[in-house]
Amino acid sequence: MSDSLLTERRDRTLVITINRPEQRNAVDVTVAEGIAAALDELDGDGELAVGVLNGAGKGFSAGMDLKAFAAGTRPWVPGRGFAGITERSADKPLIAAVEGFALAGGLEIVLACDLIVASEGTRLAIPEVKRSLVAAAGGLLRLPRVLPRSIAMEMALTGEPLLAERAYELGMVNRLTEPGGALDAALALAATIAENAPLGLAASKRILNESLDWPDAEFFERQQPIMDPVFDSEDAREGATAFAEKRTPVWKGR
Repeated sequence: MSDSLLTERRDRTLVITINRPEQRNAVDVTVAEGIAAALDELDGDGELAVGVLNGAGKGFSAGMDLKAFAAGTRPWVPGRGFAGITERSADKPLIAAVEGFALAGGLEIVLACDLIVASEGTRLAIPEVKRSLVAAAGGLLRLPRVLPRSIAMEMALTGEPLLAERAYELGMVNRLTEPGGALDAALALAATIAENAPLGLAASKRILNESLDWPDAEFFERQQPIMDPVFDSEDAREGATAFAEKRTPVWKGR
């Protein structure tokens, strides 16, 4: 992992940090490849249950490194998309801890996460139209799913920011903190998630994501092959046994 993308293990949580504060954490190829590698590490290690993605310094990320882009490099990773995340995120739960600003591709990275923790005063925006560009890394796909369509449309057409306080009111942000508190709050949320069974977490996330376009009449049929292995697992038996014995379950991920 390069100095521009850092990882740190805290119990069962993998903390992933975009570390280019002097460049407003703009995403270049090195950052994109680092995020992709970190997500592979998260999903591939049975000791890890959840990830927290944040930015060093005063803001989360200002998006794509335009200087690097103008020089001919594109921060896309095959199979994962922009920043190594926007087309395919982690299989395990991933929380964005957002301070200061998440702009353009920076907000699209945030939207590729499952949960958002943001501090008061944080600016969230897709200002691409101000530069004759389009929020093509998932912003136009995901914003209408987490905000009322009219608000998402206004953000896309004006390029103006939405403050974290308003995003919290509208349900886009899960936890709102004082400035400087987003990472700690995200770690607390991650610790709560990490107590739960890994198979159940992965299946629940998959069903929630994939069922967005399932017809209601097909929902139960389509979720069956995803949930059956969970119900038949050793962990499911452990969960029931631990409940009966009034003790903390010991998950094995199988």
